[in-house]
Amino acid sequence: MDRETNKVLLITGVSSGFGRAFSEAAVAAGHTVVGTVRSESDIAAFEAIHPRRARAVLLDVTHFDAIDGAVASILAEFGHIDVLVNNAGYGHEGVLEESPLEAMRHQFDVNVFGTVAMIKAVLPGMRERRSGHIINLSSMAGYAPLAGIAYYAGSKFAIEGITGVLAKEVAPFGIKVTALAPGSFRTDWAGRSMIRSERSIADYDALFDPIRNARHDKSGKQAGDPALAAQVLLALIDAEHPPVHLLLGDDALSLVRKQLAALSDEIDTWEVLSRSTEFASSNS
Repeated sequence: MDRETNKVLLITGVSSGFGRAFSEAAVAAGHTVVGTVRSESDIAAFEAIHPRRARAVLLDVTHFDAIDGAVASILAEFGHIDVLVNNAGYGHEGVLEESPLEAMRHQFDVNVFGTVAMIKAVLPGMRERRSGHIINLSSMAGYAPLAGIAYYAGSKFAIEGITGVLAKEVAPFGIKVTALAPGSFRTDWAGRSMIRSERSIADYDALFDPIRNARHDKSGKQAGDPALAAQVLLALIDAEHPPVHLLLGDDALSLVRKQLAALSDEIDTWEVLSRSTEFASSNS
C-alpha cells in the first residue's frame, strides 16, 4: 500500500469488540491505527497487533479536558488524522422509571459528549486539509425505541441526529461523515460491558424481565460478526461517496424498516391534526 492510500485512523475504545476488530482489519489492510485505551495494561496488547502501525494512547473520552492534548500529540507524531472512528461507548439497560438520572448522565457523557469532544478536536485539522472522514458508531436503537434501554437509545438517537447535521456542515470542506448503526453483533455489549439498573418496581416485571433474560441468554450468540463489520468499515473509508447513515445486519434492516413504516402510518393517521396549526389563509 502506497502513501496515498495508507491512512491514519484514530479509533476510540480499541481494547475489545468493534474497536479491536476495526483496528486489526485496518492494520492488516496497510493502514496505521492510533487506538485509545483506558488502562495502561491494555497498551501492550493493542500495540502487539503491529510493531509500527498500531499505537495505543491512554485516554478516557469522558476526560474532556485531556482530548485536545491527546489529539495534538497524535498530530505531532503522525502529521494528520485521515479517519476518526468514534467507537467508545457502552449500553445501559433498565426501565426508565427505575434508572437513576446519574446513569443517564454517564451514558450521555460517554456515548454523546465523548463523541462530540473527539469530533471537535480533529475537525480543525481535517478542515484545514480539506479532507477526512468521521465515523460515529450508532445502533439500530438509534432508530427504533426498544423497551428497557431508554438511556442508550436516547444517546444513539442523538448520535444519528448529530451525524446528519455535521455531514451538512462539513461537506463543503471535503469531510465525509457516517453514522454506522449495527444490529446485534457478537461483542461484549450485552455482556460484561453493559451496565444494568437494579429492578425495584413489580409493575414492570411482565414487560421487562423477559427482555432482560433474552438479552442475557443471547449474549455471545448474536448473528453479527465483528470481523465482517470491520470489512464494511474498510469499504466505507475507501468509498468516494460514503453514506451518511448505514445499517449493519439483517436484524437492523428488519427492525428499522418496520419502525419507519409504523412512523409513516402514524403520520398519515394524524395528518389532519398535524395540519391544524397553521394561520388561516386570507383571500382578501
